[in-house]
Amino acid sequence: MLRNLGPVGIIGIVIVLVGIVLVALESLQIAAGIALVLGGLGLVVKALVSGMLRAWGMA
Repeated sequence: MLRNLGPVGIIGIVIVLVGIVLVALESLQIAAGIALVLGGLGLVVKALVSGMLRAWGMA
């Protein structure tokens, strides 16, 4: 998976994780909520992209 992201994608993941850690230092509940929202958003985007590629006959 990391191979497909490229360097910019990996940097983006690191920035998101650092942001969640910074929030977790203040409040674990808020950090958990942010992590769940980001995870859900990632699943929605993956499903949309997969569906679009399938519709175009690329998957």
